[in-house]
Amino acid sequence: MTTDHLDAARVTTQANVYFDGKCVSHTVTLADGQRKSVGVVLPAQLTFKTGAPEIMECVAGACEYRLAGSGEWRASRPGERFSIPANSSFDIRVTEPYHYICHFG
Repeated sequence: MTTDHLDAARVTTQANVYFDGKCVSHTVTLADGQRKSVGVVLPAQLTFKTGAPEIMECVAGACEYRLAGSGEWRASRPGERFSIPANSSFDIRVTEPYHYICHFG
C-alpha cells in the first residue's frame, strides 16, 4: 500500500537540495516525533550515504537501487519499500521522476 498523505505533520519549508537539484526533499516531523523526508529524484544515477537506518518508500515513478556491498540492482515501484542500514550507502538510478518518502529508523 502506498502512503498518500501524512496527517498532523510539521513541514520544513526550505527544501533539501542534493546533487545539483537532482534530488529535492522536505523534512516532515509527525506529531509523535517521527521524522521523514518527502521528495523526488530526477533522472540520474546517484549514491546516497546513511547515518540512521532508512526505509525508502516509492510513492510514484520507479527506480533501481543497489545496496552497499551488493552487485545486484533491484527495482522499486509504487507501494514498494526497501531498507538501508545505518552508516551505509546505496546507489539509485532513475529514468523517470521517482517520488518517495524516506522513513528514518
